[in-house]
Amino acid sequence: MSPASGQQFLQQIIDNSYDSIFVTDKFGNVLLANSGTEVFMGYNKTEDMIGKNVKDHVKSGVYDWSPTMKAIETRSVVSGIVRNKHGVQEMATSKPLLDENGEIVMVITNARDKDLVENYMAALEKERTTVHRYKTAVEYLSEVDSGNKELVAESPQMKQIIKTSNVIARTDSTVMLIGETGTGKEVMARHIHRHSLRAKEPFIPVNCAAIPQELLEAEFFGYARGAFSGANQQGKPGLFEIANKGTLFLDEIAELPLAMQSKLLRVLEAKEARRLGDTNIYRTNIRFIAATNRDLKAMIGQKLFRSDLYYRLNVIPVSLPPLRERAEDILAFAHKFLEDLNRKYSFRKRFSPQATKRLFNYNWPGNVRELRNVIERLVITSAGDILDFDDDSLVNRKTRSETEQSYPVPKRVYQGTLKSVIKAVEEDYVNQVLSECGGRIGEAARRLGIHRTMLYRKLNKKTSAG
Repeated sequence: MSPASGQQFLQQIIDNSYDSIFVTDKFGNVLLANSGTEVFMGYNKTEDMIGKNVKDHVKSGVYDWSPTMKAIETRSVVSGIVRNKHGVQEMATSKPLLDENGEIVMVITNARDKDLVENYMAALEKERTTVHRYKTAVEYLSEVDSGNKELVAESPQMKQIIKTSNVIARTDSTVMLIGETGTGKEVMARHIHRHSLRAKEPFIPVNCAAIPQELLEAEFFGYARGAFSGANQQGKPGLFEIANKGTLFLDEIAELPLAMQSKLLRVLEAKEARRLGDTNIYRTNIRFIAATNRDLKAMIGQKLFRSDLYYRLNVIPVSLPPLRERAEDILAFAHKFLEDLNRKYSFRKRFSPQATKRLFNYNWPGNVRELRNVIERLVITSAGDILDFDDDSLVNRKTRSETEQSYPVPKRVYQGTLKSVIKAVEEDYVNQVLSECGGRIGEAARRLGIHRTMLYRKLNKKTSAG
C-alpha cells in the first residue's frame, strides 16, 4: 500500500468513527481530523482544519479551551468538557504520545457528545442499582426459613380456599390472610404469588414483629449513602425497592407501630417512596399481601391499629381455618412431612396404626407448625422404623375424643358378637388403607369403594365413639 493510499485508508477509518477524533503535533498544529470534529468545530470540510493550531481555535471562539494544549503542557492525559460556539458540549480526552527520549511526538484527542455520555452513565447507574437490588433480595431471601412451602388440601374447606386464591392471584388486589399461628398464611401467600402475573419477580416475606422498631423505617424505605452514622457507605435499598414489581408479604401486620402504619399507608396510596437521607422519590409497583392472627377490628377500637390502613389492606380477606377444623388434612400433612424427612435422612419410617389414630384425634392447637415439629421429633428420636407416640408427650395431652385408647392392631384376637367383630375388622382395614394412601382421604375412599363423605363419617364416628 502506497503512502497516499495508506493515508486515505486511515482517513476513511477515522471518518467512520462515532467520536470526534483529531491529531496534533507537539506544538498543537492539527495533523489529522475526522468528520465528527468538522461538525463540532463548524468547518465545511476537514481539510480546512489541517495545519491550524488549537490555540487559534480557542482565540477565535471555535471552542472555550483546549485539552490538547493542556496535555502538551502537563505531558499527561487530560479530560474535560469542551463547549463550542453554539453551546454544544463534548467530553474530550487528549493523550500525548512520547518517543523513547520522553519527547512528545503527537497528541491524540477523541471526544463524544456530553449528553450521550451522561445518558450512558445514567443508564449504567440504573443498571447498577437494579443489580444491587436483586443482590440484596437474594441475600435477604437466603436468610428466610423456607419451612413447608407446599399447600396440602384434602378438606373441602381448603380446596375451596385454594380455588378462590387462584382467582385472586390473577389480580393485583391487596389480600389480607387471617388465621391462627401456624395455619400456613405464608404458604398461602407464596401460592398466590406463584400463580400471579408477578410470579417471575421477587416474593419478599417480612415478619413485622421481628424488626426492631428503631430500624423499621430504614428496613422498609432503605437509606442513601451516608444517611446516618454506621450506615452502609453504598447506601441500601429498602424492602419497598427490593419487592418492586413483585409481592411484599407483611406477616404479623398487627405488630407494626402506629407511626410506621401511617408511612405504610402513604406508600399504599401514593405508590411512591423515598430512601432515608435522599431527595429522590421513586415509584413503587408492589402487590401487598398482609397476614395476622389478631382481631384488627378490636385493635382499631383500642386505638392500636389505624382504621384507614385496615380498610386499605383488607380488600380481599381470606380466612384460613385451624387444623382442628379440617381434620381431613391432618393425615395428609403428617404423611407429607414423614415423606420429606425420610427422603432427607434416607429413612424408611412409617406410622403405626396407633400413631395414625392419635394424629387424627389430637386437637393441634399449634396447627400445621406444631404437627411438623411433632413429626420431625418423632422421626429423629424413634429407634425403629415403626413410629408411635409411646415416648412422646403428645400421648398425655387431651384429644378431641378426650381418650387415648390404642388403635386396634390387625392381628388382635377378635371377641364378641359377629356384628362387633365385623365392625372391628372394618376399622382395621380402613386404618390400613389410610396408612397405605399416606392419609389421602380421596385416594383411600376410592380404594375402599366408598364415597369420601362416607369415609369421613366412619372416621368421625370412631372418634366420637373413642
